[in-house]
Amino acid sequence: MLNLIYQGEYGLVAIIVFALVFSLSFHEFGHAYVAKLYGDRTAELQGRLTLNPIAHIDPMGLLMVIIIGFGYAKPVPTNPRNFTSPKADLWISAAGPGMNLLLAIVAANFYGLAINMEWELFYSEAANIFFSYFIIINLVLMIFNLIPIGPLDGHYILPHFLPRDMAHKYRVLNHQYGSMILFGFIALSIMGVPVFQYVFAVGGAILPWITWI
Repeated sequence: MLNLIYQGEYGLVAIIVFALVFSLSFHEFGHAYVAKLYGDRTAELQGRLTLNPIAHIDPMGLLMVIIIGFGYAKPVPTNPRNFTSPKADLWISAAGPGMNLLLAIVAANFYGLAINMEWELFYSEAANIFFSYFIIINLVLMIFNLIPIGPLDGHYILPHFLPRDMAHKYRVLNHQYGSMILFGFIALSIMGVPVFQYVFAVGGAILPWITWI
């Protein structure tokens, strides 16, 4: 994103930052909400059951997005001892990416409806840029967080689809090496190696399937 700042594309930077903050807030809210449904009020008691970005956005994580293109929000705290189901961590983890998918679906179809209804406001270049970035950012957030390595949501989801012994081995290996592997991929991406190109490719491939208008 620094390239956009150097090029004077301040409006585009503002759109991307707004879309990220909005989308990450919904993502973290999804975790907190489903955690409460499964008996854990830890996030709610810490003020995280809200859509207020101030509760979710980590300033350093947001700064990292601007500087290197990767960042993070504050993780939602949970206490597994409060869970009312052995599948709770599966659904709590899936809720974040699920919220991003929902946002992408709503935005894509709302924008399509606005164009079909010939609402003049949505024919502007600014509207096209905003919705295009907002939709792809949410799809990328969904897919990226489903990668089952490091602290990403996918590492809680994958074990539920593996045999018990394999799930245990995976958890041990991911605990030991997952974060290092993830940071390694991010470092390679920053250096110009397109290791995450498939994330964007999958996002683009999904878009036609969630656009119905």
